[in-house]
Amino acid sequence: MRNPLDPAELNAAMENVHRAGIPGLFAEVRDGDQVWRGAAGVADVTTGRPVTAGMRHRVGSVTKTFTAAAVLQQAERGRIDLDTPIGRYLPKLVPGERGAAITVRMLLNHTSGLAEYLPYAYPSLKAFPALADTRPESLDDNRLTRFRPAELIGMGVSAPAVGTPDGTPGVYSNTNYLLLGELLRQVTGMTAERCVTRDVIERAGLRDTGFPTDPHIHGPHSRIYEAWFSMIDPPRDYSVYDMSWVGPAASLISTVSDLNRFFGKLLAGEIVSPSSLDQMRRTVPVVSQEGPTIDYGLGLYPTQAPGQHTFWGHGGTAWGAGTLAVIRADGERQLAVAVNLQRWNRLDSSGRPQPHPADDALAALHRLALYG
Repeated sequence: MRNPLDPAELNAAMENVHRAGIPGLFAEVRDGDQVWRGAAGVADVTTGRPVTAGMRHRVGSVTKTFTAAAVLQQAERGRIDLDTPIGRYLPKLVPGERGAAITVRMLLNHTSGLAEYLPYAYPSLKAFPALADTRPESLDDNRLTRFRPAELIGMGVSAPAVGTPDGTPGVYSNTNYLLLGELLRQVTGMTAERCVTRDVIERAGLRDTGFPTDPHIHGPHSRIYEAWFSMIDPPRDYSVYDMSWVGPAASLISTVSDLNRFFGKLLAGEIVSPSSLDQMRRTVPVVSQEGPTIDYGLGLYPTQAPGQHTFWGHGGTAWGAGTLAVIRADGERQLAVAVNLQRWNRLDSSGRPQPHPADDALAALHRLALYG
């Protein structure tokens, strides 16, 4: 049974998220030919400048879907074999037995066993995932740091393994997607960013999506505020930031309209072939960075409320910026939403994030947008 969009209810749900403590958010919901766009709150807590639905935003790990699509395209052209060990392509980056055991597919679905490099690149986060023992100083220290992909990959590869190749559950790790970026460079002779731009972004006809070439977000955008579990109080603006610390894993800038357009074309078989899309939707259990185990495919994962339709997509965070973009399996209903505050939860005495009113308000917005 079709649940049409209700603009008044969607606007009210957006305002509830703002009142619950998120400075600003904006979204686009599509249902067939119906399109609703909305925004609530402010893009700048100092000036009160309002957010608008067309703003550009750092979309974090939603980037992984774009990078995975580029890898699948190269596989379709015969330049990459998903079940070939990464050591055959990049022997210097993943040498020895691990390079011979970890396949391209294991990088795509996070079953490589390679550790996350971030706690090694950001010393104050070294205790991660023990959040109470982390501190946010490295976020400021590295605001304008230019990292090299090989440097970050080396940190992840040399760190203690978090699993065995092809073991489940896998463990989510940005190291995997930086390696995929270097793989794209190896087989195409161009940077991963240029490859994804040519083969995915331009193919999808996205006009407001691209990788940053400097620390700034160009065009209309919000300031983005990081709280790091209330250790940064008041939350600090990180909208100016060198994103080389995540590159093809999480540095993309886009809009909610472009994200919906991309996922619509992806599930329609217009970005990768139907057989490649089937592989992207073949999931394994993976421990997410937030802790819970999720089903994860090749740069895509499903979400579903009990008794409801399945949606496919990806979420993402950067310092201060959060994004979710999902599409119903039949392609008819879509949501892309962006928020300009991250890690707003305080930690309890055991170091776990405490519930916050914004959590429930966002969940209510998602339910309304997806299921009516």
